[in-house]
Amino acid sequence: MVLKMKQYLDLLQLIKETGTKKEDRTGTGTISIFGHQMRFDLNDGFPLMTTKKVNLDSIIHELLWFIKGDTNIRYLVKNRVNIWNDWPFQSWLNRTNQADDCPMHSSEWKEMMQVFVEKIISEDDFAEKYGDLGPVYGKQWRNFEGVDQLEQVVADIKSNPNSRRLIVSAWNPKEIPIMVKSGLPPCHTLFQFYVSDGKLSCQLYQRSADVFLGVPYNIASYSLLTLMIARVTGLEPGEFVHSFGDTHIYVNHLEQVEKQLKRDPRSLPKLTIQNKASLFEFDINDFKLTNYDPHPFIAAPIAI
Repeated sequence: MVLKMKQYLDLLQLIKETGTKKEDRTGTGTISIFGHQMRFDLNDGFPLMTTKKVNLDSIIHELLWFIKGDTNIRYLVKNRVNIWNDWPFQSWLNRTNQADDCPMHSSEWKEMMQVFVEKIISEDDFAEKYGDLGPVYGKQWRNFEGVDQLEQVVADIKSNPNSRRLIVSAWNPKEIPIMVKSGLPPCHTLFQFYVSDGKLSCQLYQRSADVFLGVPYNIASYSLLTLMIARVTGLEPGEFVHSFGDTHIYVNHLEQVEKQLKRDPRSLPKLTIQNKASLFEFDINDFKLTNYDPHPFIAAPIAI
């Protein structure tokens, strides 16, 4: 439904009108509010942004990467998904004393990024040394201090759907310092499932939300995860509930935000998912998106 996606534009407008200007870790600066929530009924259509084009294949590959427990960007870049490249690339520049010669987003930086990506793809040792993000999402989902949280939550949904403990956490305080070195501590930190009337819903708590660039991906990713888990547990889809902590627009995205706010949301597309016996059997060919008619893509830099 069009109205369901308008709430995203309303959030952008709310931040612009009421947000506080804040300094941030990246040095870019943000306009920020604290605490917000959006709700998406997954029976109304798949909540993929229509006021700008979003690449669903990238979202699917990233989610499959999380589900596999992978933390190395090699799988992603081999599938032309570049959304995680900036952090390990910048780490490589710093560790090899090349950062001063490659100012961020300069032509030299972009050229070296291509070198980095090609080496990740073609050189096993290089990929192992410089492509790993540390114990980020996939590690925590599948091996949080020895616990496979994802496998456990699927089993618990099947055996005890009324449980109030259907939770997966990516926030592992012991390993945050390790994540900081080459990646990014989890922004989407914890999610909880809820079963009612044969429907599976999911609520995500996101501690830090880049509303222009990241949030459209997060909405689609966790909605997709909910649909996948509903499929393998024999449930119908319910709602995706998105709860935020620090909810911000980077100041170098304001021009892009204005452009997006002038666009009207369009009808949501439909996502068809193949039947699978296990969450861990899905691949990219098991998903088909139809009736997706978005406005054109809007480019913006990532703050790292």
